[in-house]
Order: sequence, then structure tokens, then C-alpha cells
Amino acid sequence: MFYFISGNLAHLDKSFAVIDASGVGYKLNISGNTYFEIQKLSNSQNQLNIKLYTHMAVREDGVELFGFISEEELSSFKMLIGVSGVGPKAAISILSQLSPSKLALAICTDDKKAISAANGIGPKTAARIILELKDKFNKERTIDSASDSDIYELSVGDPSSSKFADAQDALTVLGYSRSEAAKVLGTIDTQNLDLDEIIKQALKKLMKN
Repeated sequence: MFYFISGNLAHLDKSFAVIDASGVGYKLNISGNTYFEIQKLSNSQNQLNIKLYTHMAVREDGVELFGFISEEELSSFKMLIGVSGVGPKAAISILSQLSPSKLALAICTDDKKAISAANGIGPKTAARIILELKDKFNKERTIDSASDSDIYELSVGDPSSSKFADAQDALTVLGYSRSEAAKVLGTIDTQNLDLDEIIKQALKKLMKN
């Protein structure tokens, strides 16, 4: 129903934000990551106009809105609630612990400990998240590798490096095709940057396309 809500920040709490959009106050549940990013912005401005990407959850006892500072965080949220047994509150808890890039990295590297560090997330749930979401990008690997090799010819990044491959897997987990990931990673110095920074830069570039 809503793709995003934009307006003045009327109230900010660690678990929710209220946006005044044309005189209507929308309460949106937020992650710790979104809270931190909004707080950084609000500290530098007296009156903050913000845009949060939204997801509406309809339940028997009511309707809830969830807000996210970026489209990649919203994508990560939708990905998480698609896992059996993971609801909106659990997904928000995970995204309060891990940024979208760190979540994708944890899934690619089978890091159950990183995911289960989120409040209310046990090792079994973390293992299920990794199992179900990793299977998603394993299927993407059936894409013709020849198309990727054409992209690599003009690459700055080294497609044979483990960081290039790990970053490509992480971006695939977040919903991008392997060819899209390879193309953008070819413009990033994957040899000298940390893996998390590589993924962050790639996400920024992909969101601009």
C-alpha cells in the first residue's frame, strides 16, 4: 500500500519513529540500524525531513507499519520474513544487530553466531535463515557464466579473488542477479578493500541504477 512515507520527524524512539506527513502522524516500527541513521541526521538538523521505505504487516489484531532508512534494508527485511518461522519482530531484531551487508555476509559465510547474536534469535533459527536464504543464491549460480566473463574483461576488481566471489554471493542473497553483481563489483577495488566495505559500495551503486 505504501512504498515510502516522507515528512517531518515528529518523534524518535529506539523502536519506532513518527513521521508527520501532511498533518498525519505515521508510527513506523524501526530497526536499531535505522534508528542510528536517523539519530545521526537529527543531530545535525533542527527540523528533519526524512523518507522511510515501508512494509505494512496485517495481522488479526491489527495493522503495523515498518520503516527502513534504505531500500536494501527493506529488501533484507522482506527476505527475512520469507523464511519459515521468522516474523517481523524477529527480522527487525536481526536488522538491529546486522546491517544488510553484514547480514548477507553472515549468510554467505555460514556465520550462525553473528545472526543468533540478535535478541530473541536462537542458533536453530539462525541456521534455518542461512539454509533457506543461501539456497536462493545457489540457484542463481546456474546463470550462464559466459555472460559474466564479458563483464570481467573491463573489470577493475579481480573476479578470481575470494572477496569478489564472496561479495557476489552476498549481493545475490540481497536479491540481485549474479550478472548485476559482477558488473558493479568490476568497478570496485575488491583486492584492497575489506569485504564489508566492498558490499557497502556495491549496494550504493546498485541503488543508483
